[in-house]
Amino acid sequence: MTEPTHNGRPIIKERVTSLGLYCTAKEAYDMWQADPEGVTVLDVRTPEEWVFTGHAPMAVLIPFAFLAYQWDDEKKAFPWSLSPDFVPQVLARFKPDDTLLVTCRSGGRAAMAINMLAKAAGFTRAYNILDGMEGDRVHDPDSVFDGMRRRNGWQMSGLPWTYALDPATMTLPASEATNLQHGNDAD
Repeated sequence: MTEPTHNGRPIIKERVTSLGLYCTAKEAYDMWQADPEGVTVLDVRTPEEWVFTGHAPMAVLIPFAFLAYQWDDEKKAFPWSLSPDFVPQVLARFKPDDTLLVTCRSGGRAAMAINMLAKAAGFTRAYNILDGMEGDRVHDPDSVFDGMRRRNGWQMSGLPWTYALDPATMTLPASEATNLQHGNDAD
């Protein structure tokens, strides 16, 4: 089997999708600009990433997965749990033949989301934004950015992004959590 490529570069296996549709952040922005009514940027990151890392101003947020707030000592990470509402929430906003440009931090969760949408709901025009919002890691021990996601991606490509929040662009799951209350007037 041939290794999938985009623009002559191999695609990391975790970013490969069953639909085989790919673009870079810059290409995604160009596709959206060419048809803003017919193309949607779908961000599948967590609400925390959306709020604290920023997002494309034209994007819609529908989280694909959430971090559990319990440390997994064996994996040395916080485990993920899939949003059981993801596919129904996407179907409530989009049709399976809509053009979706799907983004996450760096392309892995977007690929999983696309594969789920294709299999469970028949989506056919979902592109993986391969470099996501934050891009790939820098591999340069002489750089202060070594190991950080500071290479390509929506933000590092100079594309517009914002911290502004608009409830109309966010589809969130039901939550039983209570709102955080400030401790005093000085907070």
